[in-house]
Amino acid sequence: MSGNTNPVSSNIAGLEADGKAEMPASNHVHGARLHTITAALALFLFLTNLEIPIVTTALVKIAGELGGLNKIYWITTAYMLGYVGLLVISAKLSDLFGRKSCLLVAIFLFVVFSGACGAAQTMDQLIIFRAFQGIGGAGNYSLCAVLLLDLIPAEKYATYMSYISFVYALSLLFGPLMGGGISESSTWRWVFLLNVPPGVLAGITLALILPNRFPHRNQPCNDKSMSSVWGSLRQMFRRVDLLGCGLLLVATVPLVTALEEANHKYHWKSPFTIVLLIISGLAWFAFLLWERRVTLYSKSVEPVLPWRFISSGNRNAMLLGAVWFSTMFQLPQRFQIVNQLTPFQAAVHFIPFTIAGPVASALAPGVAKLFKIPLLYLVLFASLLQVVGYALLGTLPESLSIAAAQYGYQVLAGFGCGINITLLILIAPFTIEKRDNAVAMGAIAQFRVMGGCIGISILTAVANGFIQSHLRQSLSPEQMQSVLHSTEALSSLPASVQSLVRGTFSASYNLQMKILAGLAGGQVLASLLMWQKEQIIV
Repeated sequence: MSGNTNPVSSNIAGLEADGKAEMPASNHVHGARLHTITAALALFLFLTNLEIPIVTTALVKIAGELGGLNKIYWITTAYMLGYVGLLVISAKLSDLFGRKSCLLVAIFLFVVFSGACGAAQTMDQLIIFRAFQGIGGAGNYSLCAVLLLDLIPAEKYATYMSYISFVYALSLLFGPLMGGGISESSTWRWVFLLNVPPGVLAGITLALILPNRFPHRNQPCNDKSMSSVWGSLRQMFRRVDLLGCGLLLVATVPLVTALEEANHKYHWKSPFTIVLLIISGLAWFAFLLWERRVTLYSKSVEPVLPWRFISSGNRNAMLLGAVWFSTMFQLPQRFQIVNQLTPFQAAVHFIPFTIAGPVASALAPGVAKLFKIPLLYLVLFASLLQVVGYALLGTLPESLSIAAAQYGYQVLAGFGCGINITLLILIAPFTIEKRDNAVAMGAIAQFRVMGGCIGISILTAVANGFIQSHLRQSLSPEQMQSVLHSTEALSSLPASVQSLVRGTFSASYNLQMKILAGLAGGQVLASLLMWQKEQIIV
């Protein structure tokens, strides 16, 4: 590396010499043990990431059996709320209680509630089980990523980020296809049940071969109170930022609930919606104040989100999540509702996005390293690609036919999203202290998933309002309720009314794509706020 680059944030060798970002070499795992652990962690990353895309093409089938088309977004947001509530918290708990024990608890929750989701008999049961499945998924996602960083030296970060991206690529590519194929050929319940056998196998593997107290296995326990398990637990719980954890949940859940239910069960001006929004706003304000106070003044409590880590990078991740996750759900639904495709056919037509995103995600670190391109330059370029791609997706024709150009639009949008998914994670270790690695990985993922929750909720509110306002004069209240409850009700309407309803849904999806283009524009601004004189180069 050139001597003109920043020795802390730009030069990997500098990171190793600095001692804050590099763990002692004796703590790293090597050989067959490393490969086995990596394979098990990769499997859980695959299963955890699979849970979102695999559901996208099965949602309409689930709603057809359990009822509640107007509730299908809760199947997604319930899982993602579990993510939001526990991503940073699980990473912080792993700092206090150990990576292995926290990961095994997360695996247990994920596997058990995957089975419960497959056995759900009502939509409400499925939503509740999905929330608990999301809690386990949050622990799997953040702790698997953190463990991979703990297992290897810093100069291999970019390489292993490519491995993680490849796993994510596989889940994104096969998720919609598997969800569509399963829901067509069998029952949608296998969308959830398929997690159980491989989850049990990988969990047992990690329990047997992952070192205890990793990554601090070679550090002696000098604190005599550690001889008492309960004394140790009490001591560590005193360091957990329980108030911060609670405020974060109180800030997020009412906001998502208000957005999901607005224009559906309650009006924007209803006391229910207003109260939830006020509670959320106050909780966000209190959360930020509390995290700043704990970071700056507390010596005993470990903050959930250290104030030093609240940055433009997290804002960018939040906007990216809103765009990325919303696309995962809106386009497959458009293909099924507007273009009358089967779930598997919808997944096939969604392949350009599901390939472009992961390919870009896997290639971006290698390209940045090979050509020594500052990471922020690529982030800015990717954000601009998203603006163009989503603006074009907002111009699709309101007809049953599928315009060939939309495949190119998907590639532009997916490529832009994929680059930023990897690079925002890759930037983090070079801009923070080693002690914040776990929280950094959890926070980036948490902000991205939080953005997804909020983005999907916003689009749901916009879509419900748009559809109801445009169909109110053409449908009776009973017909409107039936259409919003299940797409199967469309077939019972006269042909002319069916065409009108599908055209309205199509216009609604176009409007949603334009909103996503605006959110992508927000990423451009957030990227510019990350600008610095000496750029990060890997």
